[in-house]
Amino acid sequence: MIMMLSTIVFIFLVIGILAYTVGIYNGLVVIKNNIDKSWANIDVLLKQRHDELPKLLETCKGYMKYEQGVLEAVTKARTAFMSAPTIEQKTLAENELVKGLKTLFAVAENYPDLKADESFRHLQGRISGLEESIADRRELYNEAVNLNNIRIGTFPDLVVAGLFDFKPASLLEFAVEQ
Repeated sequence: MIMMLSTIVFIFLVIGILAYTVGIYNGLVVIKNNIDKSWANIDVLLKQRHDELPKLLETCKGYMKYEQGVLEAVTKARTAFMSAPTIEQKTLAENELVKGLKTLFAVAENYPDLKADESFRHLQGRISGLEESIADRRELYNEAVNLNNIRIGTFPDLVVAGLFDFKPASLLEFAVEQ
């Protein structure tokens, strides 16, 4: 009788541990997918902004004949972003692009005809709006990354994360220079 009771308790204990492990695993998978989804949302906005850049540069070329270095820096950063295979490399290229755009918009202040151009103002507003959306999405991405890193670093989740090779993710930080 005691042997049978011990066996039943053991079976329930094993089932309980397995169910708990499956629950942790499923939670980690959800978090990983949220990171991927958040990055995809950012990537869509970045691509939309990058699609606007050739139009902006073309508009500026007619007015900024002596500022070719600024235009080339933005073009180079855009190209680097589009060819970057990893999030880390895209982040580095994006930081360069942000610097270039800030310089471009600052230099544009010296060209009243350019600032008055309807196409330039529209593109500047569109790019600024996309930047705000990117900042919002980056916050969601970083929240998912932070949750992932906390979960895979705390017990008992770290045991399951180690068994199934869950890795910490990097926060997404685009340079914000004032």
